[in-house]
Amino acid sequence: MKRGSAAAKINLALVVGGRRRDGKHELMTVYQRVGLCDRLEVRESDETRVTGFAEDTLVRSALDALAENGNGRFAAHIDKRIPIAAGLGGGSADAAAALALGNELLAEPLRPESIEALARKLGSDVPFFLRHGPQLGGGDGTKLRALDLPQDYWVLIVVPHDEQKTSTGDVYARFDERRGDRGFAARSAALLTALEGVRRPRDLAKLPPNDLASSPIAEELRELGAFRADVTGAGPAVYGLFLHRAAAAEARNRMRGRGRTWLTAPAWYV
Repeated sequence: MKRGSAAAKINLALVVGGRRRDGKHELMTVYQRVGLCDRLEVRESDETRVTGFAEDTLVRSALDALAENGNGRFAAHIDKRIPIAAGLGGGSADAAAALALGNELLAEPLRPESIEALARKLGSDVPFFLRHGPQLGGGDGTKLRALDLPQDYWVLIVVPHDEQKTSTGDVYARFDERRGDRGFAARSAALLTALEGVRRPRDLAKLPPNDLASSPIAEELRELGAFRADVTGAGPAVYGLFLHRAAAAEARNRMRGRGRTWLTAPAWYV
């Protein structure tokens, strides 16, 4: 048996373009792992089974992919702590962890490039969760480049009580309806330019806002001292970045009536 953690992510920036031939959207994003984690156990089994989280589909798909490519079957148990359908990548993180843990159990583990190939088939965010540190994602999000970004700040995550996303597909459909892809090249260039100037945590405030979604909670977090606040992914989760833990904790107390909250920090790899 192998045990491990699957950490959530936030998108420190998300610039979205038009729909590609494969149906996915061209995008550029900054992935940052945070210390809000699910826990997974993976063991050898006579059949693929997933327990602990009835709504899972990605971990089962990951284990089936390993079975098809690595000559072994596995069962997994998920201790779910990352809120679902919130833009925090919990399902993708679990799938990546299942791939990594299951691969360790194989008599002949697959090479890293083979595991990444399986991850790309599972979802656009999944390959990121196999990497260390923050990453710049391009293409459909699976073309990754390591970024050297500050990690010394606090992250307050708020999932609003009164807001629910129907699906990521619906969010992208509304983006297409309003022609949100216009100016994608210029916005992508602006993101790259902003990244070049990031030296201190406060420099992250220069990154462009999320193209897919916005929230009044982001402005509330800035009023409470966050140097950057935005929606992550397709939402509805909102993050605020704070230099000092005391300020982040006070903001958390003030935001408890607005939604579920978590106070955490950047994570390099979990």
